[in-house]
Amino acid sequence: MEAFITPALLVALAEIGDKTQLLSFVLAAKLRRPYPIIAGIFVATLLNHALAATVGTWLASLISAEMLNWVVGLSFICFGLWALKPDQLDSDPRILGAGVFVTTLIAFFLAEMGDKTQFATVALAAHYDEMTLVVLGTTLGMMIANVPAVWLGEALAHRINMQWVRWFAAASFVLMGCWTLTGG
Repeated sequence: MEAFITPALLVALAEIGDKTQLLSFVLAAKLRRPYPIIAGIFVATLLNHALAATVGTWLASLISAEMLNWVVGLSFICFGLWALKPDQLDSDPRILGAGVFVTTLIAFFLAEMGDKTQFATVALAAHYDEMTLVVLGTTLGMMIANVPAVWLGEALAHRINMQWVRWFAAASFVLMGCWTLTGG
């Protein structure tokens, strides 16, 4: 169960204030159709994190267990430092003529490429032997952070102290990194 719960919590924390959460706010404001937006976020995240977990599992098969602990542990510490940097959307997402679901799916999948939660999924899949549980956990974490963003939008963003959340997320990743480095 740890391979499900830990990824869910880490990703939910890391996602608060992340560019994909900001994208959720923008899509909700522009498209005003929460159900297809949420479905698009879910499918995009599931596909993106399945790809990331596959890469993590593959990378774990290439190196020794001791080296893997070092790589994953140091990666988590780096994610902790990365979590301290506030994200911004690179540009205003284009609304495609393909419908709300497809627009959300494409925009969210592309925004998640190279994002800290995608890299965290790679590291978590390398750390745990349960790729499916990691993907389900990281997807749940994304949904925990993004569904309220779709439903409550900007009102929610202004009520959360993002600096405290970033520090808490950073501390969680650093603790996970230290725990991994000590053989946890």
